[in-house]
Amino acid sequence: MGLAGAAAASASLARVRFAPSPTGFLHLGGLRTALYNYIFAKKHGGRFILRLEDTDQSRIVPGAADGIEDMLEWAGIPPDESPRRGGPAGPYQQSHRLDIYREAVERLLEEGSAYRCFCTPQRLELLKKAALQNQETPRYDNRCRHLTAKQVAEKVSQGADSVVRFRLEEGSEPFHDLVYGWSRHEVASVEGDPVILKSDGFPTYHLANVVDDHRMGVSHVLRGAEWLASTSKHLLLYRAFGWDPPCFGHLPLLLNADGSKLSKRQGHVYVEQFARDGCLPAALMDAITNCGSGFTGNRMGRTLEELVAEFDVGKIEKHSALLDLGRLSEFNRIHLARQIGDERRRPDLVAEVQASVERVYGAQLVDRGVLEKAYVEQVLLLRRGHISRLLDLVSPQYAFLWIRPTVPHEELQAISLEAEEIGRLVLELLDQPVATLTVEELSRDLRRLPERVQVTQYSAMMKLLRMALSGQQQGPSVAEMMVSLGRGETRARIRRALRG
Repeated sequence: MGLAGAAAASASLARVRFAPSPTGFLHLGGLRTALYNYIFAKKHGGRFILRLEDTDQSRIVPGAADGIEDMLEWAGIPPDESPRRGGPAGPYQQSHRLDIYREAVERLLEEGSAYRCFCTPQRLELLKKAALQNQETPRYDNRCRHLTAKQVAEKVSQGADSVVRFRLEEGSEPFHDLVYGWSRHEVASVEGDPVILKSDGFPTYHLANVVDDHRMGVSHVLRGAEWLASTSKHLLLYRAFGWDPPCFGHLPLLLNADGSKLSKRQGHVYVEQFARDGCLPAALMDAITNCGSGFTGNRMGRTLEELVAEFDVGKIEKHSALLDLGRLSEFNRIHLARQIGDERRRPDLVAEVQASVERVYGAQLVDRGVLEKAYVEQVLLLRRGHISRLLDLVSPQYAFLWIRPTVPHEELQAISLEAEEIGRLVLELLDQPVATLTVEELSRDLRRLPERVQVTQYSAMMKLLRMALSGQQQGPSVAEMMVSLGRGETRARIRRALRG
């Protein structure tokens, strides 16, 4: 029996699986399904399994299998068992389990629950065209179901290609879905007998997922709502094998904010793209759960630990989840601010910024002191709550933090004819014996300076100082710029700008 009955033996042991096909990059819909499975497993002290369903060999993309597992690890939801990590129920790649499926199919053939079908692709195409012309749903007519054992043996001896089909029986039983409640689909009356083993020896999804879920001891199947209508078919397979089925829960679709379908052809739905763009895993997890349901509350800024604590599968609603990607930067800002404030996480953020500055501005760095830990850490703390990504700090807007701007003296004179006088007063302010420059104190002192330069307005003075320090007309407050750059660098930039 192995693991097959493990889940049934202990109600407290949850074994769930995420079973994508390695046909491309992991997309947001897949990540959301994986996340709900991971949360469910951790909520109930169970195991989260990654199984790769690669039975359609024509669609396999090289490197996709590793990419999927890489992205789960990046997202902070690594599987407990997987092709890479191994585990007691392996192999975790369906193309390595073909003998298991053949054994299961032989059992169904012997018991009369399945049969060999010799219909050619040409005949099946004609059936499809005829149905469409009659405005009917295409379905197989179960022709080979009625072949005798002798007829089958003759065709096999002649080398005829065949597939194996499962014999759908009337009388599918209702089942209780964890999300949609009681459901039942009388598949035998609307579908033809489905293929469960293809002519190349590979199983179809319907057989493989049933066999693997049983053999791997899966207790709960949480998958996309598109599989809800197929569940009655899968339950018939469980019944044919004499196995107890797992509990099923089907997750509503993840859609764009306007209700349109997330398209895999759009690069922004792939998790790898979010990772490359500097999105924080915690922010992405927060965003794709915030737009849905299944939690006791619905607020921004939840950590993965909080999501696990607040999860309740009974609270998942039936309607589709609408994801507004335009709000992702706000989620990222909140989670980045939290990480900057965490002394345990901050060293990693500092190292990441240092590497980015070196990559973007390395050849232009005049003062490599900007790469020192203390300087970068201060920049992070001052910009905490203002930036959405660490990559923002190496954008042109923040170039002044790393390289010295060139500001023509004439440009400063155009802003204020009292440029030299303002510069002199600010230099005097910086010479005051203050142990530590603070944004609050500098802001207060700068606001008083126009009283000593009668014709200069405060706004003009700030514009002039901002230009002298950063070469830009917009950015952080002048006081914050001065604190970020430090007393010495601020003096040097003002003197340089005034000299022209």
